Amino acid sequence: MKKILFATVALLVVSAAAPAIGADLGARPYYNKAAPAYAAPIYNWTGFYIGAHVGGAFSSDNNFNGLSTGNNGNGRFLGGLQAGADWQVNPNFVVGAEAQYSWLSGNVGAVFPGGVAYTNDQRGLGSITGRVGYTWGPGLVYVKGGYAYSDNNEKVTIGGVPTGFIISGDHSNGYTVGAGLEYMFAPNWSAKAEYQYYNFGDAHFTAGPLVGTGNFTTDDHTFKAGLNYRFNWASPMVARY
Repeated sequence: MKKILFATVALLVVSAAAPAIGADLGARPYYNKAAPAYAAPIYNWTGFYIGAHVGGAFSSDNNFNGLSTGNNGNGRFLGGLQAGADWQVNPNFVVGAEAQYSWLSGNVGAVFPGGVAYTNDQRGLGSITGRVGYTWGPGLVYVKGGYAYSDNNEKVTIGGVPTGFIISGDHSNGYTVGAGLEYMFAPNWSAKAEYQYYNFGDAHFTAGPLVGTGNFTTDDHTFKAGLNYRFNWASPMVARY
């Protein structure tokens, strides 16, 4: 699944590199009553984009239902890439799709009585989402949701020595939802701030030293700041006066 995510991002990046098709909106030198009404251009969100982001990831403090003695909610640094496409369907509404991957620092887990520890070396988070937004000129507020992927490497140790275990459920595939604000501060450039929640389902230990410790949830709350370069390929929407 990680290869599929990278392939999706790569395809969008290649598409974005195609020559842009724009419209020349020259300014009128004078007003003519016989000419059509003046058209004030609105920022164009239609087109492909590529970009990068940084931020933090936080797992829920109660992932292990209070059965652990460790704290699995510590924040971790993240950084990654995104690529997508938007379509401005009218002067105020935008729809689009985005592929994103974030590399994570550190790991999450819990320490249980008796020196038993569960660790998830979660190396990255990926997503393929759709998004819908409302725009007013250079600003865009949006919601998003879709498929999520977690690049995991899980282990259980007793006194630091690895031991066998089995966990029910799938900790790599899940869903994500989020919301954000994006602002076009220069031609072809936009900045964004975004919250995104990832959930990979409930599970419990079915074999090994942690059988009977109860259910736990694998999820992440993330906060990101990003920068996008936009390859616009359509004429801007206009408001007529």
